[in-house]
Amino acid sequence: MQEKLQTPLIIVNFKTYLEATGDKALKLAKKAEKVSLETFVSIGIAPQFTDIATIAKAVSIPVFAQHIDPIQPGSHTGHVLAEAVKETGATGTLINHSERQLKLSDIEEIIKITRKKNMVSVVCANNPAISAAVAALKPDILAIEPPELIGTGIPVSKAKPEVVTNTIRLVREINPKVVILCGAGISHREDVAVALKLGTQGVLVASGVVKAKDPYTVLREFAEATKT
Repeated sequence: MQEKLQTPLIIVNFKTYLEATGDKALKLAKKAEKVSLETFVSIGIAPQFTDIATIAKAVSIPVFAQHIDPIQPGSHTGHVLAEAVKETGATGTLINHSERQLKLSDIEEIIKITRKKNMVSVVCANNPAISAAVAALKPDILAIEPPELIGTGIPVSKAKPEVVTNTIRLVREINPKVVILCGAGISHREDVAVALKLGTQGVLVASGVVKAKDPYTVLREFAEATKT
């Protein structure tokens, strides 16, 4: 599945929005797949745990878990096991989203687990310094997301472009191979275009797509913006 994660890359985080729960999650996933097939742009989706299996069986695009825990199989009631989400069809996982933050030691352990399980690690970081520390752990993908901009509709690429450029500079000094995404507030076509012009290789989006009146059209515009 990793060969489908080409850049530029768009990952849509479904979070726990009702617009992306159950049957609605499946419908949204199919719209994302349709856009990916029509535009030849790589699009991944991160639904809730309860929807991963259904969606992974129904679409050809990569499906991510929203989180896994740094645990091994055994007595960990209520935790999320890497093997479990992989068994349901997830190709990778988000790690350390600002709404599910982790200690650096836990991030490191989860990255190790994903590497052993041949899963894609997408680590979120909220500033350049943390991004640099995470880059040293060699994740597959790093997404920079200032938490104060998440869900505001104000894109980091415009409100805080220096966060993006500083992050890219620091991260590339440490890890020239990691894929860098831009997140937080991405809601318009131009937000995607600006993020790529700043030097990122894609975007991590959520409410801008999930809560849109016409998610297909918005996602189609995002995909086309990666080609400008």
